[in-house]
Amino acid sequence: MNRDLVDRITRIQDENDFSGSVYVKEGEKVLADISFGFANRSEQIKNQNNTRYGIASGSKLFTAISICQLVEQGKISFHSPLKNCLDMNFPYFDNSVTIHQLLTHTSGIPDYFDEDIMDDFEELWIQNPMYHIRQLKDFLPLFQNESMKSPAGRGFHYNNAGYILLGLVIEQVSGLAFSEYVKKYIFEKVSMDSGYFEMDSLPERTALGYVDHADGKWKTNVYSLPAKGGSDGGAYVTAKDMVRLWEALMNDQLLNKEITNQLLTPHTRVDDTTSYGYGLWMKTEKNSVSKYLLMGYDPGVNFRAVFYPNTSLKIIVCSNNSGGAFDIISGIEDELIKEKTL
Repeated sequence: MNRDLVDRITRIQDENDFSGSVYVKEGEKVLADISFGFANRSEQIKNQNNTRYGIASGSKLFTAISICQLVEQGKISFHSPLKNCLDMNFPYFDNSVTIHQLLTHTSGIPDYFDEDIMDDFEELWIQNPMYHIRQLKDFLPLFQNESMKSPAGRGFHYNNAGYILLGLVIEQVSGLAFSEYVKKYIFEKVSMDSGYFEMDSLPERTALGYVDHADGKWKTNVYSLPAKGGSDGGAYVTAKDMVRLWEALMNDQLLNKEITNQLLTPHTRVDDTTSYGYGLWMKTEKNSVSKYLLMGYDPGVNFRAVFYPNTSLKIIVCSNNSGGAFDIISGIEDELIKEKTL
């Protein structure tokens, strides 16, 4: 363990009351493996390094890997039109929308949570109770009959509904429920202690998500999110699991090298320094990727992960609060960058 780094993490935790787990590894050396706060506040059950946390949209990488596996097997292609991969009716969707466009958020389809229109994720469940959302098909009424937001392929617009459709493609092509496919072909293959759990029947060692109010009161997020996460987000993982996943991906255990490179390629520009590949963000400098990022934000969920391809540095921060992960991961990066420049 890197004592200076652990001390820096602890100071940030003291300032921000961070609740969650932090895991930092460079090469074969673990630099930090530390947890704070409670997985269950009422019972005073502490977060530990084997606690499983919701990671919201950080789970999109699992969906992208699953699609890439089906492409590698020749069952679909990245340029297959959605209409050829899914036997469902989307009356107002452009027939030219492709798998590649869904993966890169360039499809132009309507989203079920459009941040240009809605501010609060919990607004979704007023007309569509969250306890009914337990399968991917349960998301369809939220966007299936809406019009295109923009022409297919026009540009980047982050879109959760696109990843729901990718999950439905996985189900149709593989014959397995999405969560079972990911469990069999990713989690079990990599020995990840992860799963897509129903929020009203969480298994042991799984942190409850907490939403804190300004007056000091709090609530769990059981009424804030779908009862079971889908292919756009909602898996539960340990911090160490995400390092296992990345190492397996880099060692071609999940995909062949060609398809892995396709997943990691900057496919669409988000801003001057940020691009998006398949299921993950990346920072670019001088036409090369300096780091890969995963992010997840939901009520009671805050997740950040960064992977540095040139140094094999991996930083994972899982929180069962609505915030805090960014401050922790920024402090870790500052500490390690300072260390390398001394």
